Amino acid sequence: MALYLLYESAPGYAVFLANGLDEIGQNTEAVRNSVTDINRFGKVMKLAGFSPFKSSQDALTQCNSVSEGLMTDELRNFLELTLPKVKEGKKPKFSLGVAEPKLGSHIHEVTKFPCQSNEFVLELLRGVRLHFDRFIDLKAGDLEKAQLGLGHSYSRAKVKFNVNRVDNMVIQAIFLLDTLDKDINSFSMRVREWYSWHFPELVKIVNDNYLYAKVAKFVDDKSQLSEDKIPGLTEIVGDEDKAKEIVEAAKASMGQDLSPVDLVNVKLFTQRVIDLAEYRKTLYDYLVAKMNDIAPNLAALIGEVVGARLISHAGSLTNLAKCPSSTLQILGAEKALFRALKTRGNTPKYGLIFHSSFIGRASARNKGRMARYLANKCSIASRIDCFLEKNTNAFGEKLREQVEERLDFYDKGVAPRKNIEVMKSALESAQTKGGMDLDENVEEASVKKSKKRKSKPQVAEDGEAMAEDKPEAVTNGENGFNAEDGTEKKKKKKKKSRDDDGENIGAASEGKKKKKKKSKTEEDE
Repeated sequence: MALYLLYESAPGYAVFLANGLDEIGQNTEAVRNSVTDINRFGKVMKLAGFSPFKSSQDALTQCNSVSEGLMTDELRNFLELTLPKVKEGKKPKFSLGVAEPKLGSHIHEVTKFPCQSNEFVLELLRGVRLHFDRFIDLKAGDLEKAQLGLGHSYSRAKVKFNVNRVDNMVIQAIFLLDTLDKDINSFSMRVREWYSWHFPELVKIVNDNYLYAKVAKFVDDKSQLSEDKIPGLTEIVGDEDKAKEIVEAAKASMGQDLSPVDLVNVKLFTQRVIDLAEYRKTLYDYLVAKMNDIAPNLAALIGEVVGARLISHAGSLTNLAKCPSSTLQILGAEKALFRALKTRGNTPKYGLIFHSSFIGRASARNKGRMARYLANKCSIASRIDCFLEKNTNAFGEKLREQVEERLDFYDKGVAPRKNIEVMKSALESAQTKGGMDLDENVEEASVKKSKKRKSKPQVAEDGEAMAEDKPEAVTNGENGFNAEDGTEKKKKKKKKSRDDDGENIGAASEGKKKKKKKSKTEEDE
């Protein structure tokens, strides 16, 4: 049987014919050693046909279909023209060797050509790949350029994503936000310490770091501060009385005077702190907007900052959706967890979700229960955000209401709604808000769950009815239904069996003793 090989290259499709090869008699190791020699390999392998791609876009389309195990129309036409024709009702006298088994099964389904993919075929294709430029007349470097261009376009097509739903932007934004918070705090403390040499009374009057930097920039030299600047101070501070207090404190200040150069440096530094604080506000607004695009339900449930920290710690929204709720609950407390496991102490109850307002509002005895419940809802919200195509926060809002009801249940004992009721209301609100169609499978699953829950008490009632129909069987100890009588009978049976075993063992031992005595008497005689 003739063997043809299908080779998918960057320039196009190629079919090779293997002459004089016996697959059964050939050793894979021998083929592996012989394919490196072009003189020996060229005598066996002949080019049967070559179909170049029309353009780079066509090459990308063909490459994607091959990777998915699908045969395109172009490949089918090429194979039907190149391979020998098969008459109806007769088996083909050749086989086609392919590298991808999925592609071979699809070719066999459509064209009825017998395909195979094994180590022998793969070694032959390796030789074809090694000497492909010898079989086809190409200029030096053309094959490498075609492979490089197709590789770039194929990789770019594989990593395509929705621009509005890139969780990497959220990860970078939350990292930068945390860094800015640390820098702004340290810089603000430096401004307070630096400017307090000139105006120490201002620290007690203005507590906010951002307002202190703005006031320090506005006042500059305290000796030049007069009542004319009270309106400007009122705009910054927001309180006229506090502005008057600053002016009065400047008149009786105990601070030392600074040179104009020092005041200029202080003023420039305060301006830098103000710019950082304003940039932090814009970055926070950007983070809120991105979270509403990427994970609206998680943001509605637990907040934008805590949700972004969970996503960044997990690595991506997909990784967070894959985490079970038990892992999400202690996400961020890995050191405490492993220390507790090592020392056999108490494991942590919460990680990053501790920063949620729900955990703070719960009582001390209910914080762990609340963290477990909140982690469960966060896991549901993250999976909805990851796999739901349409953007909606209806599920997050309903889950938040459910968490609020759970808080009331812990404090006041008010019974919360069940999960199926909350999900139904969330689906209805999502349909009304965003025009999202209800999934029939979701509806069927909810109906099945409700039917199962309704059927459980019926089974219990049937069991009670069966017990009522047979009171004698239940109470009668002879049938073994009475627990006490049954245990006593089991004990008696065990004792009897042990006694019987003991008697049997004793009888056997006595028989052995009698035999030994007989043998001794015979020896003595």
